[in-house]
Amino acid sequence: MHSIDPSDIGALLRQAVAHHQRGELAQADALYAAVLARDPANFDALHLSGVIARQRQAPELALDLITQALAIDAGRAIAHCNLGAVLQDLGREQDALASYERALALQPDYPMALCNRGNALRRLGRLDEALASYERALALAPSYAEAFCNRALALQALDRHADALDAFGAALTQRPAYAEALHGAGVSLAALDQAEDALEAFDRALRAQPDYVASWCSRGTLLLRAQEAHAALDSYDQALRLRPGHPRAQLGRANALRALGRRDEAIAAYEAAAACGADGATVAYLLASLGAAPAPQASPAGYVAALFDQYAGRFDRHLVDVLRYRTPTLLADVLARQLAGRSGLDILDLGCGTGLCGPLLRPLARQLEGVDLSAGMLAQARELGVYDALACGELTAYLAQTPARWDVLTAADVLVYVGDLDPVLAAARQGLRAGGTFVFSVEALDGDGYSLRASGRYAHAAEYLAMLAARHGFTVREQVACTLREDSGEPVAGLVFALGL
Repeated sequence: MHSIDPSDIGALLRQAVAHHQRGELAQADALYAAVLARDPANFDALHLSGVIARQRQAPELALDLITQALAIDAGRAIAHCNLGAVLQDLGREQDALASYERALALQPDYPMALCNRGNALRRLGRLDEALASYERALALAPSYAEAFCNRALALQALDRHADALDAFGAALTQRPAYAEALHGAGVSLAALDQAEDALEAFDRALRAQPDYVASWCSRGTLLLRAQEAHAALDSYDQALRLRPGHPRAQLGRANALRALGRRDEAIAAYEAAAACGADGATVAYLLASLGAAPAPQASPAGYVAALFDQYAGRFDRHLVDVLRYRTPTLLADVLARQLAGRSGLDILDLGCGTGLCGPLLRPLARQLEGVDLSAGMLAQARELGVYDALACGELTAYLAQTPARWDVLTAADVLVYVGDLDPVLAAARQGLRAGGTFVFSVEALDGDGYSLRASGRYAHAAEYLAMLAARHGFTVREQVACTLREDSGEPVAGLVFALGL
């Protein structure tokens, strides 16, 4: 039996690493395999073969190879760090975090492990801990572009978009053509209603990395929001050419076709989006708005939250300046008549959004609270400083948690995202004290019951609302026909109801 010549293995490893560092993965992988043929328990060859498997997007193979390496030598921090990255590729964030913790136990001053640990914490929703981990990485490596970029993503998730832009800028100072940082900056600029700068950021990201699908999709979303549906459609088509079947791109393409009035093509595109893995409830709802599926009882919560999260930065200006939005004032006028000079009331603003009703309700309130599905909207409302408390959640569930607590409930253009209002009035009845008042707006329907419109909003008939009010023990104190806002230059007819107990 011939003994293994260690010098030969060392030479093979050096050649393999040289190829690996140059990005010549096939040559490196072949040489690592040659090492393992001679020495199956070679830590470096197993570990680095695993790294190549991850680079080739074969995470299961990478997991097996790096795990084998660590069975030989569990004292290598870099291998634990790379194992964590593979586990994150597989969506196993908690296991990934444990791997990064093991790496840091072996090497506490390891910037990459700290940065990757931050990524795992961020994806687990532990954002403050993630920020602390990125900051530790940057204290050790002040020019670490990835840590700046990932820190910015955590700030973005906290709706701290101005701070996120500073961090993306720091990443770009270190690496000017860093596509992920350019794209992230575009997302924050869009959230801050700086649409032109956001579009330029997405375009810069695409110049740096033309196959960056996320930037094509974000570009499409921005253009669609600006009512440039043809240009948006082109962006989504570019994304789909790069990655056929991408759910976000396919859903965006369907939305663009819908905006262009190409109904049959939009229906086919929505069906394709569902087949690609886009959210089924959202797709079914949008198909229903086109008359191609039965209307659900309410808009999907995820759809509403996503819609208003991306709309938050420009919501107030768009509603008031473009849509001539009047609903908060209409509700306030009705409340003034109904309350007859009363104040010191406990008021809950249902679907409070950015807080447009808040300043009008504050003079009447002892305690003013708001609840909304959109964290982005709540971040805007919080800046007003007029609410005593704000909660992120669904309104009927929130009312169930606060029985007989409120003197007044308001809902300005919230119930347009709910078809069947029976559960809402039941929850309002539960949440109000005796003698309480519920004031809300709906889009007016000439007909019976409720109907989902092509706009993706529901309209309700006055007779339907009066019937529900009686069913739940309310009296209709006031009913006002009005114009809520404009849509494509046309007035939107609405109703404001005041119900009392």
